[in-house]
Amino acid sequence: MTKLAIIGLVTTALAVPALLFYTIWESSEYATFELAYKQQPETVTVVGTLDLSEPITFDSKTSLLEFTAIDKDGERSKVLYNQPKPTDFERSEEITMTGHASDSLFIATEILMKCPSKYANSEGPVSTASL
Repeated sequence: MTKLAIIGLVTTALAVPALLFYTIWESSEYATFELAYKQQPETVTVVGTLDLSEPITFDSKTSLLEFTAIDKDGERSKVLYNQPKPTDFERSEEITMTGHASDSLFIATEILMKCPSKYANSEGPVSTASL
């Protein structure tokens, strides 16, 4: 094996894990609305809650859902989602929105919701020992 081939193999062996680590590191980070507006038009993931004090509008003809969300830092943003309205949307405890910021709103391309557990009561989760 030539010296050039050995150098190429060593470089590849070092570069692949570094690239994999960087990709995992970048994909696991959640952004805030402030960061999303600074990084526009990059796609980011923001975790927040639904602001129930603001109106939620859904146009069934265009499948456009418009609502206000509050991120983990307490910052509010108007959000547009051009997909059918998720079931029990208003009952969600947490919303994970993937999309990008544009001017004064966040355009979500994907929404994942954490809904309240059907096994919880007003005192907290029901113990499986009592079932």
